[in-house]
Amino acid sequence: MDSSRLSRAITAALEIARAQGLDTLEARVLSNSNKAVLLLLPSAVVARVGPADQPIAAYELDLAVRLADADAPVVAPDPRVEPVAHLRDGFEVSLWSWVDPDGDPDRTPAAPAALAEALAHLHAAMRGIDLPAPRFTDRVRSALDLLEDPERSPRLRAPDRALLRGTLVELRDAVGSTSREQLLHGEPHPGNILHSPRGPLFIDLETCCRGPVEFDLAHLPPEAAEHYRPAAGTDPGGSALPDATVLAQCRRLTLALATTWRFDVADAFPDGERVGEEWLGQLRRAPVSGIYEERRDQ
Repeated sequence: MDSSRLSRAITAALEIARAQGLDTLEARVLSNSNKAVLLLLPSAVVARVGPADQPIAAYELDLAVRLADADAPVVAPDPRVEPVAHLRDGFEVSLWSWVDPDGDPDRTPAAPAALAEALAHLHAAMRGIDLPAPRFTDRVRSALDLLEDPERSPRLRAPDRALLRGTLVELRDAVGSTSREQLLHGEPHPGNILHSPRGPLFIDLETCCRGPVEFDLAHLPPEAAEHYRPAAGTDPGGSALPDATVLAQCRRLTLALATTWRFDVADAFPDGERVGEEWLGQLRRAPVSGIYEERRDQ
């Protein structure tokens, strides 16, 4: 959001939190892209603020409540208020629990095994939840639509546009041929994982989709994916180990998706132009390269 829109988003979040009986005097911006994430003080509640014409908060809140009830490693809505989406001044606002990443002085970043275990438990809980969700191929279709519209992606050179299009189509079909699909987080990259005394917790559930678990695993660093072992869940079909070939395909597919978004004229990713060019280079050089080190948000 630009500064003017961000200021309005902050005002909307503060007013909504106060109307819910929370003591909110100021807001600290935690992140700002297409949506703003704000820490409202002194009540220590997190507000996620997005455009009202793209409503997703009600779905995300519903899913988070169900997952929290199943003891999944997620950040839950703030327990002091009803988990509902609020509309004000053209914004959709949801209120979430605050997890202080610096609250434990002895905390260290999660080890690869801990990340893998947390994702496995999230997947197990998701197998027990019946909610509609788009297939991962819907995301690919959105990326292809962007590539087909030069006005929305004017910085892409013709060879790079062809590379991205061909990569997306080929890997969409390859990954889509697997029969093992379930509800996924969709983008469990480092920017969507908080480290807490409880262990890694997942946020930003609006990206949920259906697909193979390898699609989620592709967002973890390779050393974490190697530790992934399916956790017990309601669906015995979720007990199979990840397929190495599908995982390699998903790593390249998620790289191609993330790269495509960097060339959207509406993209708000920090330093997105440079990052997009770097990821294009990775696509040209390495067929199964991961992008863990640089990617923090999509």
